[in-house]
Amino acid sequence: MDVYVSGKKVHLDPKRSIGKGGEADVYDIGGGMALKCFKPSDHPDYDGLPIEQEGARRRLAEHQRKLRQFPTNLPARVVAPNDLATDRAGRTIVGYTMPMLTGVEPLRRYAERSFRSAGGIGNDVVLATFRDLHATVASIHRVGAVIGDFNDLNVLVNGADAHLIDADSFQFGSFLTAMFTVRFVDPAKCDAKAASPMLVHPHDANSDWYAFAIMLFSAYCFVDPYGGVYLPKDPKQRINHNARPLRRITVFHPDVRYPKPAVPFGVLPDDLLDYYHRLLERDERGTFPLMLLERMRWTRCTACGTEHARATCPACATTAPAAVVSVTVVRGKVTATRIFRTSGTILHASVEGGVLRWLYHEDDEFRREDRSVVIRGDRDPAIRFRIRGAETLIGKGGQLVAIAPGAAPISRVVDTHVSRTVVATNASHTYWVADGRLTRDGDLGDIRIGDVLSMQTSIWVGERFGFGFYRAGTLSVGFVFDAEHSGINDSVPLPPIRGQLLDATAAFSATRCWFFVTAEDRGRTIHQAMVIRPDGTVEAIAEATAGDGSWLGTGIWGHAVVGSTLLVATDDGIVRVEPDGAHGLAVTKTFPDTEPFVDANAALFVCKDGLAVVQRHEITVLKIQ
Repeated sequence: MDVYVSGKKVHLDPKRSIGKGGEADVYDIGGGMALKCFKPSDHPDYDGLPIEQEGARRRLAEHQRKLRQFPTNLPARVVAPNDLATDRAGRTIVGYTMPMLTGVEPLRRYAERSFRSAGGIGNDVVLATFRDLHATVASIHRVGAVIGDFNDLNVLVNGADAHLIDADSFQFGSFLTAMFTVRFVDPAKCDAKAASPMLVHPHDANSDWYAFAIMLFSAYCFVDPYGGVYLPKDPKQRINHNARPLRRITVFHPDVRYPKPAVPFGVLPDDLLDYYHRLLERDERGTFPLMLLERMRWTRCTACGTEHARATCPACATTAPAAVVSVTVVRGKVTATRIFRTSGTILHASVEGGVLRWLYHEDDEFRREDRSVVIRGDRDPAIRFRIRGAETLIGKGGQLVAIAPGAAPISRVVDTHVSRTVVATNASHTYWVADGRLTRDGDLGDIRIGDVLSMQTSIWVGERFGFGFYRAGTLSVGFVFDAEHSGINDSVPLPPIRGQLLDATAAFSATRCWFFVTAEDRGRTIHQAMVIRPDGTVEAIAEATAGDGSWLGTGIWGHAVVGSTLLVATDDGIVRVEPDGAHGLAVTKTFPDTEPFVDANAALFVCKDGLAVVQRHEITVLKIQ
């Protein structure tokens, strides 16, 4: 596709796609600039969706006027339009150029406990980030603009600097924003009688500050204020999860079960908790009080290690039983044996030949399961790790370094993308993506498996076969490959993945790959699961909304595959999921006796000693009768 910027033709190459949202695709056009190209109504992503097609027509028509009147006095942290992109005649605006940010992560990741822990991003960094964001939001309001669809995907963070993107959707003058994100839309602006939030009143400065407050709560507690599971005593009072904001049923409600992996909201200071009660339950609105951020001081309890922002440690004030109170615990049909515990953080784990291996960080050292030191230094959110036998692979900034005891480090160049899986391992080989090629190591040198889309491809591998995925522009391709032989089968019939792709992962047995994706579509976070055979056949598909209480709604990470079945950790214990014979997936068995030893954030691995449960600080092996 070609567009024109200042009269010069710019070719939009799918290989240089760097982002895909619900309304537009973003491309790297060189020179430190990106180009955001709006999706027309006939875009393939809108096939069969007449409402979205009409929305695209209206947005494109409005952009013809709006972008020519766009304010020029927005704060520096806003990634605002630079030059307009048009059709060849120069009459129709189809997008715009903007500075390209590098080394950034969406603010959404600050609400992921695993990301924060692995990257060493403490609560003080979060506090500095929200102070920075507060100043930007206040400045936007001072010039008469409103963010509107304010969410944690249109805030990109580098260090403690918070940048706002998608500025073309800002409100100003007579231009209103109809788009909204379910998790962050102000319920006071919505139809109170609807089954899910539906915007009926325009966004304003108050609704921006409401979204700001929701993001702050999520970043500190790793759950949003309407998270958890609502279990009223009267079953007739149960409601759709997305309707809870409309009924003001928050995590403070006595009938809401708070998620086990979340940080208890009691670590927050009383004045901030009081603010949330007034905001969420009494509908009090206004500018988020800056003093709540300025007064906040985080500290770590010297007795129990809890990080909190209160005068005294809330954990030490109560007695909370540990999940595993001794080395071995028996509950019903489950025997749990804790095999490892660290005061630091477990960063990565894998199983090879039934043997569990792991990497952890403690006292400024990265150590393996035998406590040998791999490297020294602090955690870094841009580093990714893999394990292959005694070898530890460390990737950052396009470099992959393999470190093994008694051997010189081996360095390779790989594609650069911190949020994409470009390196995979099994017991026999290391696989990586670079310069449009999928490659693995071999006894006589590197072996080319096949050609893939450069800078866009993610890969995962089991012991028998691997799976890859790339998505650029209108193109979405899944492929399988043999773990030992060259060649790619890129005819995997994946279902449509709509909206902005947020995350993806895969888990393997010898005969199945379970592929999972998370996407943001029309204001909702959607999880999809697909069961894929080695020949590329898609055996089963499932979809769920994040937080809906289902096994798939809990998340996509940490699941273990046994044959054709999947084991999933939930707050209620482990469940077994299988294809239902009708191209879908269903829970076929629950293991309630495992409940004390797992939560929804636990990662499961099938090893020779049993089922390993890997959490942030400890590893427990379960044996289930």
